[in-house]
Amino acid sequence: MRIFVLLIALFGFNVLNAQPDWLYIEEEKDDYKGPEWVQKNKVALDINEAVFVNWNEGGTNSITGLFDVKTMLNYSDNYYVWNNDAHLRYGLNMQEEREARKTDDLFELNSNLGFKPNENSDWFYMARLNFRTQLSNGYNYPNTDKAISKFMAPGYLFFGGGMEYGKNNKNFSLYFSPLTLKATFVFDETLANSGAFGVTPAVFDGQGNIITPGEQIRREVGVLLTNTYKRKLVKNINVVNQLSLYSDYINKFGNIDVDWRLDFDFKVNSFVRANFGTHLRYDDDIKTLEPTDVEGEFDEAGAKVQWKQFLGVGVAFDF
Repeated sequence: MRIFVLLIALFGFNVLNAQPDWLYIEEEKDDYKGPEWVQKNKVALDINEAVFVNWNEGGTNSITGLFDVKTMLNYSDNYYVWNNDAHLRYGLNMQEEREARKTDDLFELNSNLGFKPNENSDWFYMARLNFRTQLSNGYNYPNTDKAISKFMAPGYLFFGGGMEYGKNNKNFSLYFSPLTLKATFVFDETLANSGAFGVTPAVFDGQGNIITPGEQIRREVGVLLTNTYKRKLVKNINVVNQLSLYSDYINKFGNIDVDWRLDFDFKVNSFVRANFGTHLRYDDDIKTLEPTDVEGEFDEAGAKVQWKQFLGVGVAFDF
């Protein structure tokens, strides 16, 4: 399964980095002459609605909203780059005669500091920090009595250093870090005691009493490879490919955690846009559970590929 997931991710990387003749190629001109700070902000709201009145084929009234905010503050000069961004995304779906359900939830911070030894070099010595978590409880719907995730349960922190190739790092980046710290936070006693998200579970006695509480932080040190690639396919259609591969040195080295996003942005005019994307994850530490013949008891079923697809139409403002 790990090999299968890796092949899929690498296939997407190779396809996007190919340059067939039909692609609309628009390279950014780098006329930079001195130190500069650049700040960009983006706010988007996507809404999908379905309403049925006496519809003989049936249907359920529903509305789905996705709120997306991203802010970036970047510095660059002849030798240094420092890129920072914060990303907040939250989505809800409401259907007739059913509680509101979360469809998306992300809070992410990134900070990348790079130095190149001379002006003509395409390689940077790079230090990277990434943190992400969620804002509200997640549930295995329709069961809303027991949360399967919460704020900082999980939370992820990556911090490391390495080399980045980026002749034009606004559009293409290939980063390799031989030493990256990964910390997984599960700041919820119930989830930590159950060993959720790979932390060490609690130790129980025969009566179910806790002898040793579950750990709330899992620490790993491993190797990280990431790729970011942006391209304008045709006029008003942009694609962004983001691939991350991580393997822990100590715990089953060779097991690769995959995080792969592929996003298409369709610009209708200055404000209206549509987007389509897929998000694939595989983390060997996140095990799935299968129900047993005994009610309320589950067996561990191992890690599985996680996949999400989304399509939205809405408004976006850049400033």
